[in-house]
Amino acid sequence: MTQTNRQWLINGRPNGRPLRDDDFNLVQSAPRAPAPGEALVRILYLSFDPAQKGWMENIGGYAAATEIGDVMRARGVGEVVASEDPALSPGDKVLGQLGWQDYATLSAKDLEKLPDDGLLTAHLGVLGGTGLTAFFGLKNIGTPFPGDTVVVTGAAGATGSVVGQIAKIGGCRVIGIAGGEAKCRWLVDELGFDGAVDYKQGSVRRQVRALAPDGVDVLWDNVGGPILNELLSLIATHARVVICGGIARYEAGQLPPGPENYFNLVFRRATMQGFLLSDYADEFPMGRARLSTWLQEGRLKHREDVQQGLENAPATLKRLFHGENLGKQLLRV
Repeated sequence: MTQTNRQWLINGRPNGRPLRDDDFNLVQSAPRAPAPGEALVRILYLSFDPAQKGWMENIGGYAAATEIGDVMRARGVGEVVASEDPALSPGDKVLGQLGWQDYATLSAKDLEKLPDDGLLTAHLGVLGGTGLTAFFGLKNIGTPFPGDTVVVTGAAGATGSVVGQIAKIGGCRVIGIAGGEAKCRWLVDELGFDGAVDYKQGSVRRQVRALAPDGVDVLWDNVGGPILNELLSLIATHARVVICGGIARYEAGQLPPGPENYFNLVFRRATMQGFLLSDYADEFPMGRARLSTWLQEGRLKHREDVQQGLENAPATLKRLFHGENLGKQLLRV
C-alpha cells in the first residue's frame, strides 16, 4: 500500500481557553490494510461541530474520553478503497466516525452505506445528526403548535437554521438570533424566518420583546450563558425550553452560573429540558425520510460552508467559535 495517511492528533486540552494551533499535531503514516470484517475508507468530507472542543477537554459527559495522541474525532463521509467484508465494496460511499485523516480503517458494521442520491454531504448535515437533532428535539420536546412563537438562538448555524425551518413548516412564527447583519438577512430573506435579532446590536431581550410582545412559546437554545438568561424572562405561559447546545460555555474556565431568571419557569408553568440525539436512534429512518421529503420539495433549505484541505482542519474548527460559518461547517479533505 503506497498511500500516505496524514493524521491530526490531539495534542492539548483547551479547557477554559480558545483553541490553539499546538492543540493539534500533524503526523504521517501508511494506512492500515483492512482485516476480515473491515474496510479501508478514503475520507472525502469531514463535519465540524462545537462539541468537538468538549471532546478534547473530556467534559462532554456523554462521549467516550479522548487521550492525548488520539486521532481527532469527527464524523465524515468517504469512499471505500478496499473491503474485507461482503457488505461493502470498493466505490461505495459510507458515513461514520472517520476522524481527521486521509484514510480510516474501520469495522464495516461501524460504517453506514449511503445511497447514490446526489446528497452526499447532506448526510453530514441536514440529513444527518444536524437535521435529526433539530427534528426530534423540536418534535418531542419543543412540541410546537401552529401559531406558536418559536425563538432559536444560534439560528444561522447548522442545527438552528433547520429548527427554524421545521417550525415554519409546522405553522409557527419564528424569530432567529444570530451575529451580524448578513446572517440575520439570510434567515429572513432565504429561510423565511419572520424576524431576526442581531445579538451584536444591543440587548437581545429588548429586541426579542419587540418582535414577540406576547412571549415565547418555544425557546430552542444552542448558546446558553447570558442570552439564555435574558430569554427566560420572556417565556410565555406553558412555554417549552429546549436545551440543545451551550457554545457560550466552551471557552469558559468553569461551568457558568445557573440562569438568574430560571424561576420564571415556575411563574409561567414552563418546562426546560435537554436531550441527546441517541435517545431517538430507533426513529432515525422515519426522521430522515421526513427531512428528505421536505428537502426534495424545496420546503427545507440548507447551506454548507465548505473549507478546503485536511491541513486546514484546526482552522476550520476555530471558525465555529469565531462565528465565521454560515450553515453547516464542512471540510473537503
